[in-house]
Amino acid sequence: MGIVLKQSFNNTLILFLGFAIGGINTLFLYTNFLHENYYGLIVFLLSTANIILPLLVFGMQSTVIKFFSTYKSREEKDTFLSNTIILPLLIIIPLAIIGSFTYEYIATWLSKKNILIKEYTYLIFIAAIFMGYFEVFYSWAKVQFQSVFGNFVKEIFARISVTLLLFCVYFKLISNEEFIYAVVIVYGVRMLIMAIYAIYVYKPKLIFNLTKNYKEVLSFSTYIIVAGSAGGILLEIDKFMIPQLKEIAEVAYYSVGIYIASVVAIPSRAMQHITGPITAKEMNNKNIGEVEKLYKQTSINLLVVGGLFFLLINLNISDLYVLINKPQFSKGIWIVLIISIAKMVELALGTGNAILVNSKYYKIFFYLSVLMALSVIVLNRILIVEMGINGAALTTLIVVFVYSIFKVYYIKSKLKIQPFKKETFKLFLVIVVLFFSFYYWNFAFHPIINIGVKSLIISLIYLFIVRRINISKDLNLLFKNLIK
Repeated sequence: MGIVLKQSFNNTLILFLGFAIGGINTLFLYTNFLHENYYGLIVFLLSTANIILPLLVFGMQSTVIKFFSTYKSREEKDTFLSNTIILPLLIIIPLAIIGSFTYEYIATWLSKKNILIKEYTYLIFIAAIFMGYFEVFYSWAKVQFQSVFGNFVKEIFARISVTLLLFCVYFKLISNEEFIYAVVIVYGVRMLIMAIYAIYVYKPKLIFNLTKNYKEVLSFSTYIIVAGSAGGILLEIDKFMIPQLKEIAEVAYYSVGIYIASVVAIPSRAMQHITGPITAKEMNNKNIGEVEKLYKQTSINLLVVGGLFFLLINLNISDLYVLINKPQFSKGIWIVLIISIAKMVELALGTGNAILVNSKYYKIFFYLSVLMALSVIVLNRILIVEMGINGAALTTLIVVFVYSIFKVYYIKSKLKIQPFKKETFKLFLVIVVLFFSFYYWNFAFHPIINIGVKSLIISLIYLFIVRRINISKDLNLLFKNLIK
């Protein structure tokens, strides 16, 4: 766990900084500097781009992680990495040609409920290309176990750029409309920076040949295209469907709630950058013992850190929305609780998804992802109409909970490993007891003071209990080293 904890810790610090900057953007600058319709529009465009991203890059961002460690010679590695750049063009170019002829139809369909979308529809395709190739080059760096710089570019560069652009809107240096185009340009620049770094870390010779195991690579990539798109649907379809059923401003209210809740997932996002390649390597070497060890350790470690974030967010949420000072955005207050519970369920899986994707059973990940996507679409259709944006959040929780249970069961049945220990259930009990103990305990001071005092008390009690009952040996050791 040495390299995992070291890079995870660095990545967590970067994610914290990125989330802090993003939090300022999302909770204060977007809500006060940009018209809420344009806020909803940029969320819609980027979310839709994320859905089609796996298709445009032919699933290569995951294919790099799975197969790179299987190649031994320099020529094999160079050929493989060359393929990851060239193969996506075989999809991007034909789709661009088809899209140019069908653009009017697509734009009209997407903007049926909100006409504002129509003028900007083509930006979805461009943004998806920028995002997709960024992920491909980021994977190049990950397989060299160099995840920190890419994480910095992904989490901080884009957010600082958006901060500057929002101030440009505020000072009327650019308009709301120009802001939309500028954000897409930022994603293009981000891609170029990642490409330069990836080539610096490992500079392959461009080889126009297919790898010897190209059939296996293409088969895996095809499944990942669908599974990745389905995964994108699970994450982003709510922001896509809300404008089809409600006013586009509702996406802005929903996004604020989602962003706050997503803080719970910071530990997972930090750790998966390094655990993904390690899991792939151990699976390729058939070291199931090491895979199980990592499976259990990541599960409990993620839950410990995520549990603290869950408590801090949900026990301070009322004061946080007072700080935002936009009453219409408080529609998302229940979204925070619902989505943060869903994030906790995902944390409990540890490296479960990486195990499935990098095992010989990876096709089940494809089928599960498709079923999850279909479930989300059907439930969203029902619950968004009945409950508005809260219905979209409830859909996510239901689908994540059901399919997470199935994933744990499936891995247990096939590989005879599972992520839970007796400490897992002790930790859940601690979180539940602290949540209900502090839920109705509020101070009458300024919201910032309330959040600071309450957070300090909760953190001290939580960390004391976790260390006292020895929930995670890894984190206890990390705490001791930090204290030293």
